[in-house]
Amino acid sequence: MYYLHISKEEWDQALEQLLSTYNIFAPLESEFGQDYEFIEAASIQNIIYNKPKPAAPLKSFFLPVKENVSSQPGSQKPRIIMGIPNCDIAGIGILDEIYLDKDFHDLFYSNRRDNTILIASDCIGILEHCHCSSYNINPYSTVIADMAVIKMENEIIIRVISAKGEELTRLIPHVQPLTGEGVISSVDAVHKATEELLQSANSRLPDYSRTGNLVKDAKSEIWEKYSSHCVSCGACTTICPTCTCFLLIDKPGFEKVKQLDACQYPGFERVAGGEDSLIDLHIRFRNRYMCKYVWKPSKFKSRACTGCGRCIEACIGKINKNELFMELV
Repeated sequence: MYYLHISKEEWDQALEQLLSTYNIFAPLESEFGQDYEFIEAASIQNIIYNKPKPAAPLKSFFLPVKENVSSQPGSQKPRIIMGIPNCDIAGIGILDEIYLDKDFHDLFYSNRRDNTILIASDCIGILEHCHCSSYNINPYSTVIADMAVIKMENEIIIRVISAKGEELTRLIPHVQPLTGEGVISSVDAVHKATEELLQSANSRLPDYSRTGNLVKDAKSEIWEKYSSHCVSCGACTTICPTCTCFLLIDKPGFEKVKQLDACQYPGFERVAGGEDSLIDLHIRFRNRYMCKYVWKPSKFKSRACTGCGRCIEACIGKINKNELFMELV
């Protein structure tokens, strides 16, 4: 891992040149907030840097809501996804463990991963529900992403993380090695300031491991209390960077369609005989927390919750999972 730098003007020019080879997606601001958009030459100057966080999770680029998986994945133009907060980068960690497993390798997911360059964005500041550091995830990327950028005044500082990121830098004219400790110290200071904001905002929140123990031992009363506001819309699971449940639906002509599913939907575990172990709302509600904080940690190395806070923001019932956890402490 090492640092490079380039002027913002030259960076924008390089992105415009890359459009001929890559599809580029990056966060743009609209009346509805910040989200990933397809970038054209005219929108390059409007790309958002270092501001948390796009409304949609990064998983949307790798796990379509619905796709036909009966045939081999086709070739597509390579793509660059920019402006990714580290909570989303960390979410890709567990997706890779699931879908790139040597015994259950998903060709569609693998093809998209190989065809994508991930450019992370160091977070400067936090939003109300950000809590990545509570789960030992930094607000800046040093792994999984191919490179990371931070905009400082009229300069773009590039942190090269992977071989794929290093290869991309060779296509960027005017990029130079970052020499001297001054700018790197400034980057470190920005990182530390954001970490301090996260610590201050979430000082009462238990860490990932303790949360798992609290969830496992929690009595039914807490689940009944919080689930009383749940409308089973599934927003918390569909917006989550790490939730990946899906259905395989058989269609005429021997087609098989993969469609994203959610454990919070009624009937999620209903079987052919009519039995449904999650028929009770509070049990179904608890299932999501058991999955993220108890069951997945026993099987995967990556975090099943990255502290992005999107589930809190998306909840129609205004359920705040962090308030639930702090009540359990």
